[in-house]
Amino acid sequence: MLNIAVVGTGAICPSHLQGYLTFPDQCEIVALCDIYPEKAEKVKKEFSLSSTVYSNMTDLLAQEEVDLISVCTPPYTHASLAVEALDAGKHVLVEKPMASSLEECDAMNEAAKRNDKILSIVAQNRFTTPMMRMKHLLEKDLIGDVLHTQVDSFWWRGHSYYDLWWRGTWEKEGGGCTLNHAVHHIDIFQWMRGLPDEITAVTSNTAHDNAEVEDISIAIGRYKSGSLAQITSSVVHHGEEQQLIFQGEKARVSVPWQVKASLAQENGFPKENQPLEETLTEAYENDPALTYEGHAGQIQNVLEAIQHNGQVLVDGVQGRQTLELITAIYESANYQRTVKLPLTEASPFYTSEGILENVKHFYEKGKSIENFEDNEITT
Repeated sequence: MLNIAVVGTGAICPSHLQGYLTFPDQCEIVALCDIYPEKAEKVKKEFSLSSTVYSNMTDLLAQEEVDLISVCTPPYTHASLAVEALDAGKHVLVEKPMASSLEECDAMNEAAKRNDKILSIVAQNRFTTPMMRMKHLLEKDLIGDVLHTQVDSFWWRGHSYYDLWWRGTWEKEGGGCTLNHAVHHIDIFQWMRGLPDEITAVTSNTAHDNAEVEDISIAIGRYKSGSLAQITSSVVHHGEEQQLIFQGEKARVSVPWQVKASLAQENGFPKENQPLEETLTEAYENDPALTYEGHAGQIQNVLEAIQHNGQVLVDGVQGRQTLELITAIYESANYQRTVKLPLTEASPFYTSEGILENVKHFYEKGKSIENFEDNEITT
């Protein structure tokens, strides 16, 4: 039985609690921690937990026997909390994004390595049946080389979303929709396609003048093969329609699932390739469905890795690659130039200090509230 602590009891915390509670034979939630203890007490009551509440993680580590810690705090705290927990000999599951800078990612990965502990980064959308099926389908190479990838990470957030004290600031949130919303799709994109060789990007803030950060970005990635990727990140799209499209030499496939395959007529114009469409659909639909999805699926993966000395699907290296791509988008947009990957320590955006010194502020944050009365996540 593994003892679990959850640090940070805001909007994402219930997803972790529900995930852990799915596996009562494998783990027990023994502690909750928040700088606002009353929030933790409220969550404790809502979930009928017997956990002890702490106002800081240092006291928690000193007083509790804990095996795994979920870090569910704002992004600017992820690195310090994760390193402290890893150095205390605990396994760590960190909410997205991994950290505010690549320098912090490197410190987290070094701490995991020197303490021989698991560091996993939340990427719960990998743990869904459609995404896992698409990953396996692409690995079968049935559509040929991927010529173009389209990533639409469309969300919508009202103006008041950025009133929360830490949101919408480069220092506390680390970025806007590219980092904090599209991170899910960017993670899946780099998991399925790998990092491009260069990024050219633009960002803007079109509807949230209470935030320093962007509310929309558009990036073009280019691979050595000439293949292109188009990544749109947004919190201004009503309807929140999201998709990943892979245009291959032989066929187009996408999540949500769609397939289209063409053959060339003598004049080069298309005609339907129904047999290939049927083959692709069969390969996709026959891939087994996941038993547990979302946070529960990733938590199961982490629990089993701890118990059986295995590997997690999303480790700190994968988490860093996702942040590296996002950082390249910010650097490119900020300097209005193409950025080559991989990024090195020479990048002006490698450190948090470098980002804060160089990044553009679209607006200065005005209104700020400590907490929302209702913090329900709707999608």
